[in-house]
Amino acid sequence: MSTETHEERTVPELPAELSILALRDTVLFPGAIIPIDVGRPRSVRLIEQAIADERPIIGVVTQKDRQVQEPGADDLYEVGCSARILKVIKLAKDNYSVILQGVARIRIDAWEQFDPFIKAKVSPIEDRMDSDREVEAAALMANIKDTAKKLIALVPELPQEAAALLDSVSDPSQVADLVVGNLDIDPSEKQDVLETADVIERMRKVLTLLARQLEILKIRERINSQVQEEMGHSQREYVLRQQLKAIKGELGEIDDESGDVEELQQKIEEAKMPEEVEKVALKQLDRLKHMQPSSAEYTVTRTYLEWLVELPWSKSTEDQIDLAHVREVLDEDHYDLDKVKKRILEYMAVLKLNASKKGPILCLLGPPGVGKTSLGKSIARAIGRKFVRISLGGVRDEAEIRGHRRTYVGALPGRIIQGLRKAGTNNPVIVLDEIDKLGHDFRGDPASALLEVLDPEQNHTFSDHYLEVPFDLSRVMFIATANYADPIPPALKDRLEIIELPGYTRQEKMAIARRFLLPKQIREHGLDAAGIEIEFTDDAIMTLIDSYTREAGVRNLEREIAAIVRGIAVKVVDGEVEGKVVVDAEDVPKYLGPQKYLPEMADRTAEPGVATGLAWTPVGGEIMFVEATKMPGKGGLMLTGQLGDVMKESAQAALSYVKSHLDEFGIDPQDLASSDIHVHVPAGAIPKDGPSAGVAMVSAITSLLTGICVRSDVAMTGEITLRGLVLPVGGIKEKMLAAHRAGIKRIVLPERNAKDVVDVPEEIRNQMDIVYVKTVEDVLDAVLERPLHARAEGEEAAAGASATGDDAPPPAAG
Repeated sequence: MSTETHEERTVPELPAELSILALRDTVLFPGAIIPIDVGRPRSVRLIEQAIADERPIIGVVTQKDRQVQEPGADDLYEVGCSARILKVIKLAKDNYSVILQGVARIRIDAWEQFDPFIKAKVSPIEDRMDSDREVEAAALMANIKDTAKKLIALVPELPQEAAALLDSVSDPSQVADLVVGNLDIDPSEKQDVLETADVIERMRKVLTLLARQLEILKIRERINSQVQEEMGHSQREYVLRQQLKAIKGELGEIDDESGDVEELQQKIEEAKMPEEVEKVALKQLDRLKHMQPSSAEYTVTRTYLEWLVELPWSKSTEDQIDLAHVREVLDEDHYDLDKVKKRILEYMAVLKLNASKKGPILCLLGPPGVGKTSLGKSIARAIGRKFVRISLGGVRDEAEIRGHRRTYVGALPGRIIQGLRKAGTNNPVIVLDEIDKLGHDFRGDPASALLEVLDPEQNHTFSDHYLEVPFDLSRVMFIATANYADPIPPALKDRLEIIELPGYTRQEKMAIARRFLLPKQIREHGLDAAGIEIEFTDDAIMTLIDSYTREAGVRNLEREIAAIVRGIAVKVVDGEVEGKVVVDAEDVPKYLGPQKYLPEMADRTAEPGVATGLAWTPVGGEIMFVEATKMPGKGGLMLTGQLGDVMKESAQAALSYVKSHLDEFGIDPQDLASSDIHVHVPAGAIPKDGPSAGVAMVSAITSLLTGICVRSDVAMTGEITLRGLVLPVGGIKEKMLAAHRAGIKRIVLPERNAKDVVDVPEEIRNQMDIVYVKTVEDVLDAVLERPLHARAEGEEAAAGASATGDDAPPPAAG
């Protein structure tokens, strides 16, 4: 900005009407020269008209509000400045750069038009100053010049020629306009000075504004000095580091360490951490600034901050609350499993009513291959959350859950925090796989570390040893999986909502094979892309289920189907088959070889002393044969088959019960006294234990001593007492499924287990004859091929005595 001296200024004659140019955030003073950009339609038309008419004089007024695009009379000040157009440069279409020189103050008397551009009637505003106040004006002008020179000295950006320009101006009015036009103040304050016609009053206002600006600059200078003093050594070190960085850059050894602090600072702001966590992060960042990048502590601190900023403190996914969609996705991925699906739908319904509901902590308990892990992934997809799987099998170190403290080399957070970082949200579905396989040693007990993670009342402030700041886990949906519940510590089990997943029935396996396994294998082996259609008959699938697999789940069934599909793939490549391939029961051995499991029920129970029991294992239910034989001896009992203590005691109790009822069962005491009894449970390499084989043992011993075979289509389970009572046992559903798979037609259960049969699929209940028993006598009546001799004779004798005794009816009259 520049100005002319008073001697050089000539004021041209002012027309009564001027074209008016509206400015935003700019006030033009007489004598000032300013460049402006013209782009608004009215302003462009005004400039073009002025060029065409060769009218270099226009009026310039300032807008009250810069946001107004097309100002009206109420949007413009009524005092402005006439201006001479010195130069016009066309930048682009409808865009000009114009250089204006202020001439004189003007007042708007009346607005004439606003389109196509603004015109108004104007009148000049003359400067007023009494002749007897010239001394005061000179003093004010001197003060203004002195203060302005001090201001120029404090602002390095201003050229030193500005002071010389001030000295060259001797007119008080021009000095005031020159100084105020260059001050960095609000346009409304400049407009107030422009509207002041009295020169003395104008200079007083300018001096006040100038003094205020000078004071602001002095305070800023003082603050800068204090900051420089406080920085001291740190500033010197920073400068040296910058110089070192420049030297490394010249040598081609530049690194990225210098940008770490700024990047981490930005990430901390974007992470939206809780206030407590952000305070810790900023403290560590401040430490990082004063460390040598080459030091080991620098790397440890930087890694810690990277973990903090990358955790999802405030990021979460929006839950899919549409129950119909959730139900559809769950049914699409898994067949049956109604209990789990019902529980997930209940949680989503509650979440829709109460968004602050904490996530459930479920434990899916069941044999391998029934879909526990994949169900967790399906749940995450159904409700629209991220999925994380954490395998706990074989984990022995507590630090795997809680993390290592940062004092250790190579320390990392625990698997929970790592999973959250991987998911990128604070409300994922986390599957804790194989929670029953946790171990413990001198490094701690991981199961105990999980107590805080899986407790809804505590996990909102979960503290990892590495982070040492609380993280809220209350929005996470934890789903644990286990094959059996016994190894889970009671305190941990108490925090889990256990949902049991039993094995599948034959019909369920067939449905799963058709809907999921077969299409998956055809797709994975590329047969669908090759245009090959494979169809398995019902008999073929049943053959796979009965003769080639013996499991509660469907994992081995999928392997056998995959083997058949691979065999078909070989034929397709060799050109032996094309189009549609039908696999029947007769074709299965061609691909898989001889059947692996043969029906042996009739052979194993064709002689006395053999009974079929039912056992529960971690992989589902199994049938179990109990064999008894006798040999010359002294009435002893021998037990083999890797039996546990409880099972041995059951055999002892069974033999004691039989010995106490020899007469009732028609057994010769001398025969028993001169013989030893050997009880064996086949599959001797497998350890066995539990009380549920009691009824099978008493049935086998009774069958051996009486010579009456146990029915080949009967299986039994139940604990016995010395008084002959049959007590309830567990795993009824799994045992009944195993019996059904083995072709058992009749099953003997304790009467008090009748409530557990409700969980067994109705199709199985309808195909089996379920006999409920209270005593051992009830068991023997249900399982032996014919009644015991002594009991049958005793019952017949009792019936005869009743018919001929005192209660017999009188003979009929002849």
